[in-house]
Amino acid sequence: MVSGQAIVYVVDDEIQIRTAIGNLCEETGHRVKLFASTEEFLTENLSSSPSCLVLDVRFPGTSPTGLELQRRLAETGVPIPIVFISGHSDVRVSVEAMKRGAVEFLPKPFREQEILDAIRHGIERDRRRLEREDIVREARQRVETLTAREREIMLLMAEGLVAKQIAARLGVSEVTAKVHRARMMRKLELRTPIEVVRLIDSMGREAETIRAGAG
Repeated sequence: MVSGQAIVYVVDDEIQIRTAIGNLCEETGHRVKLFASTEEFLTENLSSSPSCLVLDVRFPGTSPTGLELQRRLAETGVPIPIVFISGHSDVRVSVEAMKRGAVEFLPKPFREQEILDAIRHGIERDRRRLEREDIVREARQRVETLTAREREIMLLMAEGLVAKQIAARLGVSEVTAKVHRARMMRKLELRTPIEVVRLIDSMGREAETIRAGAG
């Protein structure tokens, strides 16, 4: 279960804006960290708690723009949800930001409820991601306890095969197939074939790796 107080990162070169957003977030129970530039944000070690990044689009000087930061985070595998804010009306920029997965794009000035709703959506998105990662991590740990034969049987069960069919596919006796199946189910702490299917589905790409290894 994902736990920990959510944290909101606010990156804006206008001190009044970032302070105001920070105060709003603290009033609603979130931790807050404020940054005056994207360069400053890039030095931060991000929290493992559910998070959201409120990010201005433009910055003075040589600091990366908001879109450049969004691209850099995606390239380095940092999936933090982003709420863009901007003092300039730029349809092209807003469309590009949303195509890349931004939660929202809010023009300044925005209403307090608008920014709070967007941040809430971002945090919930990140919470769901972390929960999925926890499920995959737990599933992977259980699967790693299986023998090669037990993994084969797990995959065949997920295809809907019963013990007799599994035995024929593997060239073993039905009794042997049942013994391996029982051990596999016990290690995975599962009771029914449908639970095996759900386990594999929850693992996503990890399951494809297992299939490739079994093949």
